[in-house]
Amino acid sequence: MILCVTVYFYTKRMAATTAHKKVLASFKNKKTQESLFKSKGKSAEGVRSTQNAVNLSGKRMEERVMFTQINNFITWFDGVVWGLPLIILILFTGILLTARLGLLQVRHLGKALKFMVKNEEGGDGEVTSFGALCTALSATIGTGNIVGVATAIAAGGPGALFWMIVAAFFGMATKYAEGLLAIKYRTIDKEGHVLGGPFYYIENGMGKQWRWLAKIFAFFGAGVGLFGIGTFTQVNGIASAVTNFFDPDKAHTVALFGNTYSWATVVACLVLTVCVGLVVLGGIRRIAKVSQVVVPFMAVLYVALALIIVITNITAVPAAIVTIVKSAFTGSALAGGAMGTMVVAMQKGIARGIFSNESGLGSAPIAAAAAQTKEPVRQGLVSMCGTFIDTIVICTMTGLSIVITETWNTGLEGVAITTAAFQQGLPFPPIVASFSLMLCLVFFAFTTILGWDYYGERCLEYLLNRNQTAVKTYRWLYIICVFIGPYMTVAAVWNIADIFNALMAFPNLIALLALNGVVRNETKDYFKRHPEL
Repeated sequence: MILCVTVYFYTKRMAATTAHKKVLASFKNKKTQESLFKSKGKSAEGVRSTQNAVNLSGKRMEERVMFTQINNFITWFDGVVWGLPLIILILFTGILLTARLGLLQVRHLGKALKFMVKNEEGGDGEVTSFGALCTALSATIGTGNIVGVATAIAAGGPGALFWMIVAAFFGMATKYAEGLLAIKYRTIDKEGHVLGGPFYYIENGMGKQWRWLAKIFAFFGAGVGLFGIGTFTQVNGIASAVTNFFDPDKAHTVALFGNTYSWATVVACLVLTVCVGLVVLGGIRRIAKVSQVVVPFMAVLYVALALIIVITNITAVPAAIVTIVKSAFTGSALAGGAMGTMVVAMQKGIARGIFSNESGLGSAPIAAAAAQTKEPVRQGLVSMCGTFIDTIVICTMTGLSIVITETWNTGLEGVAITTAAFQQGLPFPPIVASFSLMLCLVFFAFTTILGWDYYGERCLEYLLNRNQTAVKTYRWLYIICVFIGPYMTVAAVWNIADIFNALMAFPNLIALLALNGVVRNETKDYFKRHPEL
């Protein structure tokens, strides 16, 4: 069956390629004949010049055809990996853990928020629990909260926000389990260097015979950092936000890599690359130090701006909520046309929700493993706060702002949707609203880049048996990917990120399902030892 499908798509692609080649050949021949006819009586030099122009035009057309084929394949494969099987697996894992833990994300949310700001004393690790959470939040609070929510609502309708929140609710139990297992199965060497995450709770929890599954996770984890969440999507979001503010009409441009880009994009790319390099070369301690300052400040600022929109448009909130819930089950004719169904809303909402909060993805436990703690359950509760803050608070604020202002069906794309919502909803001059959103996006995406560098390094470290030369090489490759990020197309960027997310999630979800009994027993034991909680 698989072979037949592969042959089918390969045959279609080859046929399309052959057809394109014929068109190009006829195009070249026609142009050449016309050029020669018009050049009668002219010098040989003029003929050669005309011929060179024809050849250049043909090459450009070939390049366009090639990039179109690549983008089409990426889009098709994205639809395959982010189909119903993965969506069902993510939701099932969250629902199962929620049931086995007795709605822990509801009963113990208050304690989790308390533990979040109160560091544990006497624990082993490289950074404080709050520092580990901020590192994890630095990787989650990013373009997914601003651009991702807008993209999901534009594609799947307002109902996508509903499914995003539903996935996040069950994802809190998933994130709790990830944080718990990360501490329980982490390793600490003689130098105090901590290494933990899904690859270790797969290997040490499920058994050595499952090490191949841990290697698969580590491989895709390193790939997500380089080609997914960590670089392209974040840098692309920053470049778009800066360009939309400083040069919206693209009046000041430069030709690069066969395309035209605003000078604002180029300058933003260079400044960002330098800043990222200065931080990531300092390792986890420098990343955590920067994240502890930037993340809380920018999160509070962004939520405050979104709350202003909600409060100043409070009369429109009930209708917006009704629209969100209704669209979740009926779809929207304005989003995706005939495909604006419940399935599309679910797919886009859950996919962008996972992209934003990373519950089930397996990234957050890599940061959680570095926390200075001796209680796996305590760190699990702290980790759970990440999903709550990221999606249920920040993403909901973004989504409400977009639905209230009705900017999701205006034909805009990505960050432009959220920018328009802030310009219409905030009682400030449009330039102030745009600048505020741009500032939030830039810093959110910047910290995400830092966090995912750490994740990618740890994945590579496990994959290559703690080879530090490889880790240092990875850092420089990471910086290069940051540099080229703005020059990727929007559609390709998001689809590549989705693909790597999915391929990374599968091994982690398998491990969570296999070890759900360990999570339940550890939780029962902890609360038995601490009845005061």
